[in-house]
Amino acid sequence: MTGEQLPGSGLDPAREEHLGFVFVYGTLKRGEKNHHWLEGASFQGEAELNGVVLHDLGPFPMAVIGAGQIRGEVYALEANGLARLDELEGYPRLYDRQLLSLADGRRAWVYLGRPRQVRHAPVVAGGLWRASRGSLP
Repeated sequence: MTGEQLPGSGLDPAREEHLGFVFVYGTLKRGEKNHHWLEGASFQGEAELNGVVLHDLGPFPMAVIGAGQIRGEVYALEANGLARLDELEGYPRLYDRQLLSLADGRRAWVYLGRPRQVRHAPVVAGGLWRASRGSLP
């Protein structure tokens, strides 16, 4: 071998970002209808993301850049995991995907909407969305 890190070895943070950590805050979370799209992904725990506001679009939420905080889950993706999620999320047409720093310092991909897409949608109080409860606290 030439000294390169093995995928998933945990020794090279830049390599880990390339493998793909994703922060999910809606229908991809555990117990939600699209969680099966994360098959093969490794749950890394819950996390908070500052600088975003969560809006309730009914069947799913959408986060946009703003003065707020949301709560969600972090997953380590397999090599093709991000491409699969891009398909589900309609990237880049419906959602944009950005690599952002979470409140705990980890960096993860986050699917974000655009302000015009949520202009008539209510804000999710407390930044925690659940399909069964919608935006209720």
